[in-house]
Amino acid sequence: MNDIEFNLGPKEIHPNSEIRGIIVVSYPGRYDGVVINTQILDSNEHIIYKSYNGKKISQNVSRLFINKDVMPENKAEFTALIGFEPKQVHEVKFRASIIEQHKEIESKIIFAKYSI
Repeated sequence: MNDIEFNLGPKEIHPNSEIRGIIVVSYPGRYDGVVINTQILDSNEHIIYKSYNGKKISQNVSRLFINKDVMPENKAEFTALIGFEPKQVHEVKFRASIIEQHKEIESKIIFAKYSI
């Protein structure tokens, strides 16, 4: 079993539709938290994270760090959206990583499609 499990839905993303992700950490060592990085390929646009574990995010952030202290049962759920109108289909790369003392321990990557 991997130390990090990452699921995303839906994997067919449309403008301003909610993206939901779930991360479960089973890493046996100490860790500081998880970070989610996203890249919209062939684009300069960003994803906007809106909440994690039920807590709203007040600023528009394009990279999300979730501290272990706010991850009950080592689980994190987040919501996000992409707002721009795409002129083509874009592949979106989501990478969730376990972070310990500023170092990445393990990560998992998921790809999704973004279109009208």
